[in-house]
Amino acid sequence: MTSTEDIDRLAQEFGIADGWPVVCEPFTQWVLQDEFSSGRPPLEDVGVQVVPDVVPYELMKLRLLNASHQALCYLGYLAGYRYAHEVAQDPLFAQFLLGYMEFEGSPTLPEVPGVDLAAYRQELVERFANPEVRDTLARLCAESSDRIPKWLVPVIRDDLAAGRRVDRAALVVAAWARYAEGVDEDGQPIDIVDHRKEQVMAAAARQADDDLAFLRDPTLFGDLVDQEAFTTPYRQALKSLHEKGSRATLQETVERLRG
Repeated sequence: MTSTEDIDRLAQEFGIADGWPVVCEPFTQWVLQDEFSSGRPPLEDVGVQVVPDVVPYELMKLRLLNASHQALCYLGYLAGYRYAHEVAQDPLFAQFLLGYMEFEGSPTLPEVPGVDLAAYRQELVERFANPEVRDTLARLCAESSDRIPKWLVPVIRDDLAAGRRVDRAALVVAAWARYAEGVDEDGQPIDIVDHRKEQVMAAAARQADDDLAFLRDPTLFGDLVDQEAFTTPYRQALKSLHEKGSRATLQETVERLRG
């Protein structure tokens, strides 16, 4: 979103009067599947990756970049941060994000030709930490009922099917459930922005009596509520978020999984 500071900075540094400049990051990536009905321009000459199958690249973005946005936004907001770069610059959060991507997100991906996933993961954290982008956590937390089922739940399903641990992803879902209660750790109201706001907040409100209440919506979570390998770390995370707060919960999770 354009801010007054963006407009003023552009005028001062470059002498350009623009009422709606857009601040962007240095990173670019454009991947196209090589299926054209009648020829195509030489897109690769200007940096476009033209590939036989775009699906691995799409999954890489959804399960690493997009899912990591969810991994930082709820926990970060509850911890008192309001911008993505603040969260990503915090070594504890950066370690958690890298752990999610390496041990839970990346193992669910097919081979991504020409991509060094370790470098891509590190680059994502560096991109998130860019203070010039100033991406708000409120934006990343919005419409979670669309985002979590598409970006994170498939990761959880694939990891469970392969017998891998899902502790980090369970913490992310628990953090959404805690965030959806609509009150932060200082007792201040949270403006929940979601087209299913009433349903998710109602489910979050029932957690005091039923710690799995938030998971009992099959349109969001399928049968995860019946998967003990998921509900065990989820319950532990939700309990800790309520009793100890987001930062202490994150610290304990990182230390436990590192050990």
